[in-house]
Amino acid sequence: MTKLSGEFDLIKHIAARPIRKEVICGIGDDAAVIKYENKFLLVTTDTIVEDDHFSFAYFTPEQVGIKAIESNLSDIAAMGGVPLYVLVSLVLRSDSTMHMVEEIYKGMRKRCKRHNVDIIGGDTTHGDVNVITITLIGETDKEHLCMRKDAKAGDLIFVTGLLGASTAGLHLFRNKIKGFEKIKTCHTTPKSRLDVSWKIAGYANAMEDISDGLASELRNISEQSKCGAIIYADKVPIDRQTHMAAQACSESALDFALYGGEDFELVYTVSKEKSKKAYGCCVGEIIKDNGVYIKKNNKLIKLTKFGYDHFKKQ
Repeated sequence: MTKLSGEFDLIKHIAARPIRKEVICGIGDDAAVIKYENKFLLVTTDTIVEDDHFSFAYFTPEQVGIKAIESNLSDIAAMGGVPLYVLVSLVLRSDSTMHMVEEIYKGMRKRCKRHNVDIIGGDTTHGDVNVITITLIGETDKEHLCMRKDAKAGDLIFVTGLLGASTAGLHLFRNKIKGFEKIKTCHTTPKSRLDVSWKIAGYANAMEDISDGLASELRNISEQSKCGAIIYADKVPIDRQTHMAAQACSESALDFALYGGEDFELVYTVSKEKSKKAYGCCVGEIIKDNGVYIKKNNKLIKLTKFGYDHFKKQ
């Protein structure tokens, strides 16, 4: 039997053209898009698994709840949407406590309250490992809907904030390195960019959240837009603390930014004519040729490595 070759190949294999005409976008973007009257419904789902996406060795249960919600809020932000309703499904180990569950919900409710989102249902069952699956429903309009397929050659590429800190935090935890509390918090208590996404969506062409690394997200945008991308290595925004944390782990901060993920910033493309109003930092450009390239020390290198993949050895 054929083994799974990777997460993205799997997604391509199972994706199918929607049957219902109101489904504008099914599998293949940060959220599904459904035409509903004069608006678009956005539906996304995400699963986090203990000892894969979080560990109670360095996450509090409240932080687990925060991460579960924010990773989904980030998908709605990437589509230029407003979040509305959440469904929560839990797989709990037999030794789970009521206090743990209450604290997870405390974290989820905090972030839902911040964005005026209601938890309206879900499901619970038991298993060998703790798992949280969130389904989030949002909405947007034609003016603000952003999809991966709409980048155009000549667009500039922007990101909304600093990259690499979440992966740096994870490496610090795994290597049991003391200090760097701010960087560690970037991993355990992420924040989506709903604070700026609505404004950006008014002028952006394509947009995606950075959950699997900048290189991976730009590959997705390039493939769906049938174009390519160049990343300017010296323009990727990485702060000094992230560089120091990466050095302490004998790793590259640039690699963390390109391939690490879970920063939950936004990467988006915008025409040069509208780039003066763009928010964040310009990190590259969209080109006609296929592929994702990095420009480093005046050399252009085609990338063959991308972001995190659940079905490949990292």
